[in-house]
Amino acid sequence: MSSLLEISNLKLDIGAIPILRDIDLKLEQGKVLGIIGESGSGKSMTALSIMGLAPRGAHLGGSVAYYGENLLQKSEAEMCVMRGRDFGMIFQEPMTALDPLQTIGTQVAGTLLAHGSISRRDASIEADRALERSGLPAEHFPRDRFPHELSGGQRQRVVIAMAIVMRPRLLIADEPTTALDVTTQATILNLLRRLVDDEGMGLMFVTHDLALVAGLASDIAVMRRGEIVEQGPTREIFGRLGHPYTRTLFAASSHVPVRYPAAAGKPVLEVEGLVRDYRLPPRHLFGRPGSFRAVDQVSFTIRRGENVGLVGESGSGKSTLARAIMALDPPQAGRIAVLGEAHDIEGASTQTRRKLQIVFQDPYGSFDPRQRVDILVSEPFYLLGKDAPRGKERQERVARALREVGLAPEDARKYIHEFSGGQRQRIAIARALIIEPALIILDEAVSALDVSIRAQILDLLANLSSRLGISFLFISHDLSVVRAITDRVLVMKAGKIVEQGRTEDVFRNPQQVYTRELIAATPNLERALAGG
Repeated sequence: MSSLLEISNLKLDIGAIPILRDIDLKLEQGKVLGIIGESGSGKSMTALSIMGLAPRGAHLGGSVAYYGENLLQKSEAEMCVMRGRDFGMIFQEPMTALDPLQTIGTQVAGTLLAHGSISRRDASIEADRALERSGLPAEHFPRDRFPHELSGGQRQRVVIAMAIVMRPRLLIADEPTTALDVTTQATILNLLRRLVDDEGMGLMFVTHDLALVAGLASDIAVMRRGEIVEQGPTREIFGRLGHPYTRTLFAASSHVPVRYPAAAGKPVLEVEGLVRDYRLPPRHLFGRPGSFRAVDQVSFTIRRGENVGLVGESGSGKSTLARAIMALDPPQAGRIAVLGEAHDIEGASTQTRRKLQIVFQDPYGSFDPRQRVDILVSEPFYLLGKDAPRGKERQERVARALREVGLAPEDARKYIHEFSGGQRQRIAIARALIIEPALIILDEAVSALDVSIRAQILDLLANLSSRLGISFLFISHDLSVVRAITDRVLVMKAGKIVEQGRTEDVFRNPQQVYTRELIAATPNLERALAGG
């Protein structure tokens, strides 16, 4: 019997530029194949080639055989029939994969309706089941919600529901847990394992997270610059670390930046009694509207040069708190002071804003796609007024910011759609760093980065903190990053800070059951390889 998926000598060129070279992969039913490598290594392009979604103008060669049928020889009409039914894909960026004008229930049901032979009522029932299996119960997430009403992790779960609703034989997951908190991540990974074990589905799992792939995949392939440099059984590959690039990835996955913490300085940010409520629609026609408290009496202080972590599950209120601090989503009550200057909860002055910068979770959604990178990165200069650099000095500042985050000065002339997800996040970090503010809020800022670039960024942030006294508020579901880079950690649940303290104290001796659950759910490379 033919393999579920067998790729032979796959090549992909765009114009005169080779993107993929001599890719050979094999995936059997009931197995998981992990594809790992840095951003831009060709992981996602390999996945898109399998789905028949390679960029316009791409030239493909070789063979992509699905049960012996070469998908590269099929027409677009034939591939449309097979997508969703025979193979599905979970994309890296949920907001670009979802229609902002349709409800989540409609979009998941639409996958079924697009293939016919099912009524709207039955499609709605199946969509509800898929969303439930993906961790979005109807009582908490009504099916008439729109994507913008969900957090980043919740949107990713909708994308997963769309991919699995027709129970495909092959599922390609391109960084499917990047935006998810650790407990939801564990839930999704368990769901994917059940689909593989119970239904004989084949899973191609594309990721930069070695700990995830070590605990999930039976075989892995390591990609670099469009080529596979090493592949084989997972334990064998990680046991021998035969290729230098594999050794580099392994070392970077557990990298801890060198930090020289200074004595705590003056308070940079003071938050007291912050409250943010959202109005909910009435449950019935003549009912009174309800309310949801996303941030509930939150108080904390960050001092100069101090790095503070904020962790919690998706929907716990972390991003809402960040937006409230930045006066992008003003709270109803509380006090916020930056460098001793309290700003009105309805807004902040330009002088206050120049002291704060934020890096958002979704890099693509935070940029104007019509502007070049040099314009995007230099955006914060408007806060400097007459002191803003101009001409050659402006160009040099942009080039330096790009180099600091691992990009080339020539990238300044490109547009944001020309970059991978990880590269876009590096551009967002460059934009935040360019005016060297007193505090930078990083909302899942390194979750989309591959391990080697993440190590570079953490080193950069540690250096800036020590050298310039910049403070950071790290909002992250990746507890390994929080442990490596922060002095203190705040644990948030249901809008409240339920535990806080020195980072090592909290990790070594968590006092709350919720904190212990978060730590236990965090992927660990050594534990995964040991079978724990």
